[in-house]
Amino acid sequence: MKLDLESDKAGFQERPVLRHRGSRATSATDSVVEEVPVALVVNGISHAVMMVTPRDLQPFAMGFLLTEGLVSKRSDVFDIEVREHARSFEIDITIATEDFVQLKQQRRSMAGRSGCGVCGIESLELLDLQPERIGSPPLHAEGALQPAIAIAASALGQHQDLMRATGGVHAAAWCDAFGNVLRVCEDVGRHNALDKLIGHLALDGEDMQRGFVFMSSRASYELVRKAARMHIPMLATISAPSTLAIDIAAEAGLKLVSFCRQDGCVEYT
Repeated sequence: MKLDLESDKAGFQERPVLRHRGSRATSATDSVVEEVPVALVVNGISHAVMMVTPRDLQPFAMGFLLTEGLVSKRSDVFDIEVREHARSFEIDITIATEDFVQLKQQRRSMAGRSGCGVCGIESLELLDLQPERIGSPPLHAEGALQPAIAIAASALGQHQDLMRATGGVHAAAWCDAFGNVLRVCEDVGRHNALDKLIGHLALDGEDMQRGFVFMSSRASYELVRKAARMHIPMLATISAPSTLAIDIAAEAGLKLVSFCRQDGCVEYT
């Protein structure tokens, strides 16, 4: 499979604005994050339409396939081709026949919002809230967690170029066990950012049991579910978790840490 992993898309556009300060108004331009519909077409059949920031689209597709359980491993994906249209993108994906047969059996429509992980799902049975135990070894000895979180929290902003430009995106960072930030992906949707990150890690052959994910968002259930499916041992977030995120993390054996700052964090599992 040949992939063009470099994107020439900035992920934002300049738009005219009128800035108000007190009684004065000034014409200016503002950098605004892009959000476009991206259709995922699997073996010739439309599977989902997601609202995505249009960069890192090939890793996004790879990550989506893996974290949604549509394929079990990277080698089951034979080809990913991105096609750009006037105001949208289409990603044509070829996967192994056995995965495609299973996909058709549990097919769902996900056309919807960038902030929702279950839009258009056909039944509660398809929600998939019972993860398998991940079996990853612990990353940190007692007392070593907070130093790693402090390093990641301190460094994340340096890697968020799209956030600096627009102020309107989420970030998913891959960190080693010591908290060093090795890669960051950004997107208007938090779960899209995680899919992009995991797609890159899968394409690079990274061992996902030897690091952790640090995210600029809250810890929602779908982020925990995606991380658990990839056997990532820890998910750390800047904002709060939900009860369902905590429950799924506990069931999967994934360490969930939130309210992460340079001077502290809260461990939930």
